[in-house]
Amino acid sequence: MPFELGELHLGPDATETTARRARYTWLADVRRRRGARYLVTAHHRDDQVETILLRVLRGSAPAGLAGIAARGRGGLVRPLLPFSRAELVAHVAARGLAHHDDPANRDPRHLRSWVRHALLPLLLERLGPRAVGDVLRLGSHAAADRRAWDAALELLPELALHVEHGGFSVAREPLRRYDATVAVALVRAAARRAGLVVGPVRARRLLSLAKGRSGRRLPLGAEWVAEAAFDRLRVIRGDPAAPDPVAVSAERGDTRFGLFSVEWRPDPAPARVERGGWTTWLPAAEGWELRPPRAGDRLVPLGGVGRRPLRRLLMEARVPRGERTGYLIVARGETVLWVPGICRAAAEVPAPGTRAVRLDVIRDGEPENGRDGAEADRL
Repeated sequence: MPFELGELHLGPDATETTARRARYTWLADVRRRRGARYLVTAHHRDDQVETILLRVLRGSAPAGLAGIAARGRGGLVRPLLPFSRAELVAHVAARGLAHHDDPANRDPRHLRSWVRHALLPLLLERLGPRAVGDVLRLGSHAAADRRAWDAALELLPELALHVEHGGFSVAREPLRRYDATVAVALVRAAARRAGLVVGPVRARRLLSLAKGRSGRRLPLGAEWVAEAAFDRLRVIRGDPAAPDPVAVSAERGDTRFGLFSVEWRPDPAPARVERGGWTTWLPAAEGWELRPPRAGDRLVPLGGVGRRPLRRLLMEARVPRGERTGYLIVARGETVLWVPGICRAAAEVPAPGTRAVRLDVIRDGEPENGRDGAEADRL
């Protein structure tokens, strides 16, 4: 079995949170490089008890009291959660296996270490073994409550939840009508579906944003930003940089352009080229390119009159502001030929039956796994 050893060099002042995120980032990278299906950690029942107590001390909302999940994103699994540390130590000793005790686990500077070596022994002394069971039951009740809110998302189709681009979006109008407490809980459940942990304070800010005018934005920290985009509330990881232009010379091929997948191939021009849609045809000539919008871009719509500003077309098509700078444009020089999914220009439409290039574009929809990572961002 292949073995990799990594040194993160975080320094002695690194916090528990910093160290945990660095570990998960490194492990997720190894999993991708090795093509592994799962990322398995050795969290056990004692870790679960400590985590729930820590979150109680920090005033976590009920969803946070659910503790450590047995499964996470990015193939993360924790199969040892049902077993105590003592049971695992006994198992290892009975088989003569070597093991390592991390000295950081006894560092009194860390709150988890204090919970493990000071608080938990006091609870056991006063309440006996039932203390562990009581804490675990608290976590179980919180997990059931969290599952209920997650299920509520499926019972409210009017929310129109979409998990997209590592974030999520929901319809704003239902959130305006719901009781504020219910709306906040639903926003937090929607965030969890996308792999985010949004606290109650930021969830209330998101609700306030949803009730405001379209176009307003709210930085959430950790590179995340929320936006009231027309009739939807969107939470995404910042504004992606506009992709570099792609000059096309081969007669057939495919590529990625930001949120879009593009494929082209020779194909005779049809009797009619549509103005909308995600497929079009260009004359079979080199020199066209895929690029982001430029200041001053205009086009004459197919079947229309007058030159329309591209920025106006994107706005009318309800493209969220954060996506406009990286939207896919097909152009030849300064001439805009096509805005996929929005408008085919009148320029360079091939005559029916002539040699042409067919372009098919797919815009990213709802990736199954949202974010490929083991550690959810906490906002």
